[in-house]
Amino acid sequence: MPTVTINIDEKIKKIIEKRAKKNLLTLREQIEEIVRQSAVRTKAGEGISKMSTDDRLVEIFSRNRRRKK
Repeated sequence: MPTVTINIDEKIKKIIEKRAKKNLLTLREQIEEIVRQSAVRTKAGEGISKMSTDDRLVEIFSRNRRRKK
């Protein structure tokens, strides 16, 4: 399995840990799930959202809040 190293703030780590606990996952498993879901969305053809942000990672890992009418 490939290894990826990321650096996140302690505040973000606590948020992801809380989410992992809610989903009965470890921190590592939760982060893997977030990355996997992002890759699946991109692979499915939705592509990267058309958000206008300065941070490319925010664009990649953010959900588009559009709803079907």
